[in-house]
Amino acid sequence: MKLTNRDFAAKARGAAQGCGIFFFCGQDEAGASAAANELVSWLPEPGERVEMSGAELRGDPAKLGDEARTTSLFGDRRHIWVRASGDEAHEALKVLVETGESGAGEACPVIVVATSATDKSRTAKLLEKRKDALVAMFYPPDLQSVTRSVRGLADGAGVRLGGDLAERIARAANLDVRLARSEVEKLALYLDASAQSPQTANAEDLDAIGAASEDDGFTPLVNAVMGGQAPKVGTELARMKQLGLNPVGVLLAFERRAAQLARIAAALGSRSFGDLDRSEEARLGIFFKEKRDIGQQLALWRHGDKLDRLTQRLVALHRELLTNSQAAELLLAQGLADIARVAVARAR
Repeated sequence: MKLTNRDFAAKARGAAQGCGIFFFCGQDEAGASAAANELVSWLPEPGERVEMSGAELRGDPAKLGDEARTTSLFGDRRHIWVRASGDEAHEALKVLVETGESGAGEACPVIVVATSATDKSRTAKLLEKRKDALVAMFYPPDLQSVTRSVRGLADGAGVRLGGDLAERIARAANLDVRLARSEVEKLALYLDASAQSPQTANAEDLDAIGAASEDDGFTPLVNAVMGGQAPKVGTELARMKQLGLNPVGVLLAFERRAAQLARIAAALGSRSFGDLDRSEEARLGIFFKEKRDIGQQLALWRHGDKLDRLTQRLVALHRELLTNSQAAELLLAQGLADIARVAVARAR
C-alpha cells in the first residue's frame, strides 16, 4: 500500500491494523516522523519501542528479522523503530520479508523513518505493492496544509483555535508539525483543556506559552552557523549550553533548514533567489523576517554537492547524538562548530 501526506490521515489508521512494515519517506522529514509516531498509537498493541539505526542494519541485515521475532523475557509486545538514511534498511527489510515468507514466524511491527529517501527508492519499490506493508511519502509542507494540521491537532487536544492563531503556530514552528504539536500541547495544558472539556484559545494565551520559546529559539544559532557569521557562532553556542537546549531539538532545526535550502535550490533551477515571487516564497516556507538570512545561506551552500554533503553530515551527527546521549551536547557543539568553519570559509 502507498499513501502520501494528503491521504495519510484518512487511510493510515486502517493500515495500522493490517500491516506489519511501515516505511516513511520524503522531503518532509518532520511530517514523516510525526506521522510515524501517530501511527504507532494506532497499532493494536504497540508495546515497547526497540530503536535501531539504518547503519546498524546495513552492517547486519539479518539483525532486523532476528529482533522482530524475538519475544521479550516477560512476553510483552513490542515494535521496532528504525531511523535510516536513504536505502540503508533495504537489505534488512528484504531479509525480513523473505524469511517471513519461508515460515520464520510472526514478526512485530517495524516502522522505518528514512531521511533522503523517496517513493522511487529501492526500499519503497520493495514494499509498495505488498498487502502487509505501507509506504508513506511526505512531500514538502506548505503553510495552508500545516495550518490545517494545527487545527486538527488542536481539535484533538480540546483547544478551540481560530484560523489566524493556527496559522501563527504553523509559521512559528517553521512548518514543522512536530514543533506545532508541542505548541498545541502546551496551549492545552495552559488552558486546562481536553477533548472532554474544550477551551477557546486567544492571542494572549498563545503569547503566554510562547514568550520564553521565542527568546530561546533555535533560529539565531541556525543563522549564525549556516550563514558563516563568525562573530556570532561562539556566542550562540554558549547560549545553547546556558539555556540547556535539547541537542536533538537543536539539530532538527538545522536539518529542517538544510531541507528547506534543498527545496529552494530545486525550485530555482538556474534562476537566482531574487527571482522567486511571493507565492513561491510562501510555498517554500520563506517568511519575510527570514528571507535575508535564507538567501545568504543559499548562496553559501547551493552550488555543487555542498547541500548533499551538509545533509549527510547532519544525518550522521543525528545518529551520533542518539547513540551517545550522555555526550550529546558536546558532540552537537563540535559538529556545529565544524559546519560553521566551512560556512565561514565560504563566506570570505
